[in-house]
Amino acid sequence: MKRILLPAGGAVLATGLLAAGLAGTANAAPDWAYDTMAKDAPAAVDVAKFWLAANGVTNNLAKATPYTWETKATPKLNAGGGYVADGKPGEVKPTGEEKKAAAKVKNINLPKSIGKVFFVDSKGALKWCSATSIQSQYRNLVATAGHCVYDDKADASVMDNWVFVPGYYQGKTPWGIYVGKTAYTHYDFANYEDYDRDYAFVTVYNGVQIGGGTAKEVSQKDYEASTGAKFAKDVAISEAEYKKTVDLHGGETAAAWAKAETVKDPVGPNYPGAVLTLQEVSKDDYDKAPSAHGTNGAKAHWATKVEHVTKAQYDAYSGPGYRKIDGKGNYTITHYYLKFWVKKTDIKSYYKTVFYVIDGFIKDTGKLGDNVGGQGFTWNQKPQQTVFVFGYPADAHPDGNKAYTGVTPKWTYGKTNAQKYVQAATKVEEHVGLKSSFTPGADGGPWLAKYSNAKRLGYVNGVTSLFGDQDSNGRYDLITSPYFDGETAAIYKKAAAVWSGSIVK
Repeated sequence: MKRILLPAGGAVLATGLLAAGLAGTANAAPDWAYDTMAKDAPAAVDVAKFWLAANGVTNNLAKATPYTWETKATPKLNAGGGYVADGKPGEVKPTGEEKKAAAKVKNINLPKSIGKVFFVDSKGALKWCSATSIQSQYRNLVATAGHCVYDDKADASVMDNWVFVPGYYQGKTPWGIYVGKTAYTHYDFANYEDYDRDYAFVTVYNGVQIGGGTAKEVSQKDYEASTGAKFAKDVAISEAEYKKTVDLHGGETAAAWAKAETVKDPVGPNYPGAVLTLQEVSKDDYDKAPSAHGTNGAKAHWATKVEHVTKAQYDAYSGPGYRKIDGKGNYTITHYYLKFWVKKTDIKSYYKTVFYVIDGFIKDTGKLGDNVGGQGFTWNQKPQQTVFVFGYPADAHPDGNKAYTGVTPKWTYGKTNAQKYVQAATKVEEHVGLKSSFTPGADGGPWLAKYSNAKRLGYVNGVTSLFGDQDSNGRYDLITSPYFDGETAAIYKKAAAVWSGSIVK
């Protein structure tokens, strides 16, 4: 099997994926290299919040565009001889299929395991590729292209803020987002940009959803001190309960109040049977009002109340409160109240304000493999395998025709070519090829052998790496994948035995 060696006295190119190290000479290095992504739970929480707004409304996910590592020239790949396996064929069965026989393929249903990986490239741009969940010991592993993990063209380290979103659709994260913990790739890809090794296996933490959780009633003091998701609502109470809450001789509290039929004839707080009531006003009217009330119940400041709302509630609100969207994407409405003392006969009803904070603001959605399953893995397979390829193609063809949107996952299938493909620019000497009109955006998507429609499971036997225009008509007509051999299996097995865990305490 091909191996790139340093020339005598040659220098080692420094990159971010050198954790495997060199043992004296290049040919003594292990097959695998790895690098840490989000090093711990707090770092992973920050990554999750980067992609999703604090109130659960998608933020940066919808802004990302497909990651196109190569130029638009669509270089032609040359066909060469056949593939050479470096050992016996092998496979690891998909999640839940370890003791079952594969069913026959009749129709094509999209697997739950596929999705998009999102990251920030070396230029600071929000990008995405395609990927899949794959079987592993701790059900926490993602398979994708190496160039969707490591920015080789910029000679940079692993992509920043890397996450996997299975089942992604128009900003939706049905099973949560999974923050990358450790990326495993081949040593030759990490250090020499060898696209015969353009694959990666990434361990991910348990999934999380931003928002959700359980509302917990708290005091007004704790409510005001909380910096997480929170809300307040007004609840009707009896007159007796109101009197227990409010000292009618001047000991006022914002937790209980009354609604009056009218405030045209206010009275002072010492008026027999006077009742404290509130009126919501605009911020301007609140600012213009005096800070203290007179003996006749003149307008005075009472309190402000910040309400955290959803985007839909924010858009629908038409009251006098002040609407705001902060830098983190939180939607709030600030209510302003003035106080009056009125006659009891003017009172319509009594209320108290109940304060809540969201307990479990970041919610753990569990292990990736438990939620969407994991595809099997196979290596050293013979040429002309029938494979189903899944991904999110998005870019236009070189002639400008845009056949795909990247919004929904697509599939293509066929038999891989008997001959291997070669391209000097990417050091490719033995890529597997498949006729397909897929465009970039499908990068990193799985090539599944023995795919079962009924179970939506198969065996990852490649990942989309390159796109070619073989007849030079300005349209992509070929996709290629590295040949998965024993060295690929060694890296997969290394990653598949690594634990990650939860980021929610």
